Amino acid sequence: MKRILLYFTAAFVMVGCTTKEDLILFNETNVTMPNAQNSVTDLSHEPRYEYRIVPHDRISITMYNHPELGTNSIQSQKQDLTGVLVNSEGYVRLPLIKSIHVAGLTQTEAQKKIEKAYSTYLEDAELSLEVLNKRAYVLGEVNKPGPIRLYNEKASLLQILAQAGDLTTSANRHAIVIIKYRNNKAYTQTLNLTGNQAIKIASTMIYPNDVVYVTPTNMKAYNVGLTELSPMFKFVGTVLQPVVNIKYLSDD
Repeated sequence: MKRILLYFTAAFVMVGCTTKEDLILFNETNVTMPNAQNSVTDLSHEPRYEYRIVPHDRISITMYNHPELGTNSIQSQKQDLTGVLVNSEGYVRLPLIKSIHVAGLTQTEAQKKIEKAYSTYLEDAELSLEVLNKRAYVLGEVNKPGPIRLYNEKASLLQILAQAGDLTTSANRHAIVIIKYRNNKAYTQTLNLTGNQAIKIASTMIYPNDVVYVTPTNMKAYNVGLTELSPMFKFVGTVLQPVVNIKYLSDD
């Protein structure tokens, strides 16, 4: 009986063995080694990006000279959290100009279009426009999964993971899945944050509505399975304890 329990325990220890390399980012780049030499990674090929407004976005409008017409005021101490909704057809309703179509436009293009519409009624229709709900979403093996607000329209994958509280010890650093929605299509990338290109990959830009899914290691499944089986092992141990005691006494 003791030998069986010993074999059983040894098997789980071997299965559950996680190496240091499994937990370190960039481990094949050698930058995490003691006394590693400085390195330079070229990131100049990142394409220019401007977010385009889509239906169901919420936009904040600040009218500098006519604050009563905007959704936010520069004199206000409160942050505009709701703004005005872009409806399913891509229009927003605003004072004086009523409905105006903004879906498909960048923030700058929408700002100029609304300024031009207001210029029919006002001489100094200067305004600022911002989309409020620019967020990426992080799922899986991070410490704080959920939406991440993108104040600068984009952030690197490493910055996103930092805002999500870093990877858990069960995260598969070899398989970070990025889902990007473009032109009514979903595109996926699976990234490795341990390989020799890991620094450049970690600088991959994440844009509004992108989803980052950190997959679990195989060990996570074993841990979950072990947790689920733990009550059964406890029950079997309780049942077998009298038998073990009797065998022990009889051997004496």
